[in-house]
Amino acid sequence: MPKPFAFVLMPFSKEFSDIYKLGIQETATECGVVAERVDEQRYSETMLERIYRQIKDADFIIADMTDRNPNVFYEVGYAHALGKLVTLLTQDANDIPFDLKHHRHIVYGKSIQSLKESLTHEFEWLRKEAESRKFKSFSITLARMTGNLIKGSYRADAEVDLTFELKNETKRKSPEIEAIYLKTGPNWTYELEGVECAAVQTGEGSSVRHFIKSPVARIAPGMWAQVRVRGKKEVWSKFTGEELQDSYRMSGWVKVEVVTSEGTFEQSLDVDLEVDDIPF
Repeated sequence: MPKPFAFVLMPFSKEFSDIYKLGIQETATECGVVAERVDEQRYSETMLERIYRQIKDADFIIADMTDRNPNVFYEVGYAHALGKLVTLLTQDANDIPFDLKHHRHIVYGKSIQSLKESLTHEFEWLRKEAESRKFKSFSITLARMTGNLIKGSYRADAEVDLTFELKNETKRKSPEIEAIYLKTGPNWTYELEGVECAAVQTGEGSSVRHFIKSPVARIAPGMWAQVRVRGKKEVWSKFTGEELQDSYRMSGWVKVEVVTSEGTFEQSLDVDLEVDDIPF
C-alpha cells in the first residue's frame, strides 16, 4: 500500500532548512508519511503549475506560516479552496491571520523538538482523517467564522456566525439529504436566515442538537453547498456581580451531522475566536 503524501508549503530560505529536514520530513518518515517540498522534486512544468498539481494530488498539506510569506499564504488559500486537509505551522501565533485561526495549527516557537512531538500526533490524525474521507460522500468544512459581542444594560451575548461547506467528493450525485443537525455545547441558540432553529438535549452530557434546514436536496458530483448559521450565547449578566469584559474568548467545538438516505455523515470542527463589540 502506498504511503500517504504530505506536500509541504514553506519558505525555502536557509533558516528553515533544519525545520523542514529534521522537524517535518524526518518526523513524517517516522510516521510512515512521504513529505516533500517542490524545490527537491524534478518536473518539466513551471514551478507554479507543479505546486498546483502537488496540492491537488497530496493526501494532506503541511504549511509553515512563519514570517507571513505571501507565496505560502496564496498556496494555502488554494489548498483550502480545494477542500484539502491542511495543518498550519508557525513559530509565532500572530503570523496566522484571524480568519485562519480556526483551522488546525501548531505553534512551535523555535523548538524543533516541540514541532516533532506535535507533528507526530498530527500525522496520526491526518492519516486517519484522509483514509476516512475516501469512504465519505461528503466533506464538511468550516469555511468562515466571525463574531461580535452584543452589549446591553443587563446582559451581554456572544454572537457567532458560522459558514459550513458541504462538498460532494464523489463522481456521482450525492444521496438525498434528509436533515442537517448541529451538535453544540449547552446554552447556545442558533438561527438560520433569521429564524431560530429547533433544538433538543441529546442525552449525551449537556450537549444540544439544533435542526438546520438543508439548502439543497442533493449535491452534484464535485459540487458544494453552503450553510450559514448564527449562534448566540449569554456571556455576562449584571445580576452575577461579575465585571463586564471588553472581549470574550469562545473556544470549543461543534459537530455537523448530515443525515442522508445512505447514512449519517459527521464531522467535528474546532471553534476558537475572540468576540468584542463593534467600536461604533
